[in-house]
Amino acid sequence: MSLWKCGIDGCAERFEDVESAIIHQTVDHDRHECTVCGSIVPDGYFAIRHAFEEHSRAEYVRAYDADSTAVRVREDIKAAIEDEADLRAVVEELKRRDAL
Repeated sequence: MSLWKCGIDGCAERFEDVESAIIHQTVDHDRHECTVCGSIVPDGYFAIRHAFEEHSRAEYVRAYDADSTAVRVREDIKAAIEDEADLRAVVEELKRRDAL
């Protein structure tokens, strides 16, 4: 089994399950301000999810000076996480920790 890497700002923390990685990103890293709309969201998975569910690809590209490769990388990360994660359990744990 491969480990999940945090990846935020060079963070090298690794986790055996994706749920632990998302919880780490939310609890142990600063929040992210969306450049498109100004919303404050947890960094990592939740920031990627916000960007691609709340905004168009074009908005993301303009706001973050991104290219199609950057968009695809983030879409692939989002898809991989959503294929494996029990997001309901993640949200419940984050609420229990008062982190959402």
